[in-house]
Amino acid sequence: MNATPVHIATVVIDGPERNLLNPEVMAAVGAELTRANEDPTVTGIILTGAGEAFCGGLDLAGIRAGGDPVEYARSLAELLKLLPQPVKPVAAVVNGDAVASGGSIVAACDFAVILPDATVGSYEVGVNVWPMVAQVPMIKRLGARAAMENIGSGDPFTAQRALELGLVNAVAPAEKLRGVAEAWLTRAARGAGVYGGRPFFYEIDEMPYEAALDLSLEKFAAQFRAN
Repeated sequence: MNATPVHIATVVIDGPERNLLNPEVMAAVGAELTRANEDPTVTGIILTGAGEAFCGGLDLAGIRAGGDPVEYARSLAELLKLLPQPVKPVAAVVNGDAVASGGSIVAACDFAVILPDATVGSYEVGVNVWPMVAQVPMIKRLGARAAMENIGSGDPFTAQRALELGLVNAVAPAEKLRGVAEAWLTRAARGAGVYGGRPFFYEIDEMPYEAALDLSLEKFAAQFRAN
């Protein structure tokens, strides 16, 4: 059997300061994710941050300067909705702190590898804000009790604690960070073209047990009809 050719695309969060998120930055990330997913040669996607940060969350200075907070939150929700949809697996290379909405992006990826001294998670309650949108992927990934450890305190997880809880898959030094993610995506390339598997994986997570089993039978039959 021939090995699946591997072609990993890289999408970079490139925003002001610590890669803060505004509607334009989030739209650009979403467009690049969509483009990579639609490229038939791409088998996996790395999502990382420009410079020495992964993402510092929403650009609150931009909001204070007149930006519409609802537009910012809507753009974040749209990006977080998009992340489970690609057929191609997505690995977060957390090359620096991934806080506030940055932590939610990490939680929404399939795999995540983080630097030993980076932190990940919410800090919003520390500035008297509840992370209404950003909490959703954290709760889905970790469960309510573990997510509340971070969200309710406003103290982001250390890399080691994030690893213990399953928010990230590995902790690695800078020189090995990307290689770890590429190894996962190389293995996952075998499933990148399998009929709708990755999106359905996340769809199941939202469904009651029996309904998920019923729909899984339809999906199982459909992949053989497609072939």
